[in-house]
Amino acid sequence: MTYCLGLLLRDGLVLMADTRTNAGIDNISSYAKLHVLADGEDRLVVALSAGNLSVTQAALALLAEGLPPLVEGDPPRTIALMPSMFRAAQLVGEALTVTLDTLRPNLARAGVDWGVTLLVGGRIGAEPLALNLVYAAGNSIACRPDTPFLQIGDTHYGKPILDRAVRWETPLDEAVKVGLLSFDATLRSNLAVGLPIDIMVVPADKARQPVRHRIAEDDAYFRALSTLWQDLLEQAREAIPDPPFLTG
Repeated sequence: MTYCLGLLLRDGLVLMADTRTNAGIDNISSYAKLHVLADGEDRLVVALSAGNLSVTQAALALLAEGLPPLVEGDPPRTIALMPSMFRAAQLVGEALTVTLDTLRPNLARAGVDWGVTLLVGGRIGAEPLALNLVYAAGNSIACRPDTPFLQIGDTHYGKPILDRAVRWETPLDEAVKVGLLSFDATLRSNLAVGLPIDIMVVPADKARQPVRHRIAEDDAYFRALSTLWQDLLEQAREAIPDPPFLTG
């Protein structure tokens, strides 16, 4: 199982993904689910992946090679040639559907879950940052300021704190903190999601460089965050009055 989170905020874009993969209770390993699709002077496009690992790898390899051109004689279509994030998300969706058209029959016969979803975020040219959720059917939805985050994978444990604490105006450092609390809740409740956590922060201000960081098993900040959050929850619980219908 997987948990990936993208937050599109006034001040920038935050992307987070765990790295745990498993093929059974006795076969657990790590695999990066944060993939840089393009990184150049005029663009930075990143994908987070959840679902079947072989389908994901095949779709990413197809994107790297390029999809067939729409006009004979043109170069293969790659993320590096897309004019906008909308077109980039469309190309990712097309690569996913082409891959599934090839692999789905055999995977279905073998009883293997072939589902894949991707978060595609970044910026191309002078356009603002964007974040899209791309489904296995190739269609996508865009993240909007009224709900400034998208999740894929095992999303329900980490969603409540996001609903309560994340707004379009949330500063980037606060958003990263809340995102890590969302991961902490998921890690506590689902053993199929695990450290390390890969993080990329892309400021809206182009003068500021993107930050990439990995939260490893021995990360002191994440351990302190988890412990302090647990203590504060205990204090908050104790401060809430008992139900009046159970007293007296």
